[in-house]
Amino acid sequence: MSKFIGLRKESKYESEFDAKKVEKYANYLIEWMRKKVNLAGAKGIVLGISGGIDSAVVVALAKRAFNENVLGVIMPVDSMQSDAEDIKKLEKSVGLKFITVDLKNIYEAIKQAIKKINNPLALSNIKPRLRMSTLYALAQENNYLVAGTGNKCEMHIGYFTKYGDGGSDILPLCKLLKSEVKELAKYLNVPDSIINKKPSAGLWEGQSDEAELGFSYKDLDSYLLDPSALIDQQVKDKIEIMHKNSEHKRNVSQQPEEIDTILNIK
Repeated sequence: MSKFIGLRKESKYESEFDAKKVEKYANYLIEWMRKKVNLAGAKGIVLGISGGIDSAVVVALAKRAFNENVLGVIMPVDSMQSDAEDIKKLEKSVGLKFITVDLKNIYEAIKQAIKKINNPLALSNIKPRLRMSTLYALAQENNYLVAGTGNKCEMHIGYFTKYGDGGSDILPLCKLLKSEVKELAKYLNVPDSIINKKPSAGLWEGQSDEAELGFSYKDLDSYLLDPSALIDQQVKDKIEIMHKNSEHKRNVSQQPEEIDTILNIK
């Protein structure tokens, strides 16, 4: 893996961001989203709204790209109360009215139907998969595409739910580090309370990304900018193991070789 600079002036975490790069990349993403939607013969975008920075940036970009043809969906199960105020601020900031689809009863019904799942993470991952199903139903109803909100850091280490928040048609932020998403959020006038809050996947109330991962986004950003960066070796090792073990998430439904290739049929 080689170094990259991204939206900074140099290939190191401490480097300043380049304001012209931030503006240029934001405009590129707006046009890129328009092109992808037009190519699909769709009319707009639907996405999940969590109250976090990633979904806030995507909805802000989508509003600029599609104006009113953007559907933001709040999908509480049992982990959204702490984000309610930030979501209200985001609605006002982007000039959209989000809809709410309460998935709590559906989640509880699935838990009761399966019964034999005791792994807490397996149970928690049902939530993003319910949200994905909801988004695709609304997308088909409105002739929209589903926009994912994953960033480069999450994609690299597989920090997303397969066929959950990892299920989308377009992924605008997937080339941006977490710190770059934050810089883009400032440019797009995302509310400060969202920019400065602790990142969370929303799997349960009070859940924190960094506490669950065991390292900071600063360390992960530093590593991705320059793999030789001076961060703890144990953190580097963990990042590399997570990347290797999550390959199946980035290349879903892996397929075998063609029959003729394997059997050398002529």
